[in-house]
Amino acid sequence: MAWVFLAIAGLFECGWAIGLKYTEGFSRLWPSIFTIAAMIVSFQLLSLSMKSIPVGTAYAVWTGIGAVGVALLGMALFGESREFMRIVCILLIVSGVIGLRVFAGGSSG
Repeated sequence: MAWVFLAIAGLFECGWAIGLKYTEGFSRLWPSIFTIAAMIVSFQLLSLSMKSIPVGTAYAVWTGIGAVGVALLGMALFGESREFMRIVCILLIVSGVIGLRVFAGGSSG
């Protein structure tokens, strides 16, 4: 269950990171409320996952999911660069996250 919590936490990290763009410095009420709520859910689920996943692994996977998700959403929502080497770098992050899951060790979650 810890890995499920961690994956969902990573998705909520994407939500709050993208949400920051829409808050305009926390000057817009509803985007700010959404962003803060997503932060709370993300951190809570990350915390729960760390009960059985080593902290270094959990944090690296969480930030990896967030980095990949936000990079892809940036391309889709904001027209950010889709250069070949940028895609390769995103795939390297994905491979690192998969590797951390496969070689986590000491975790039964």
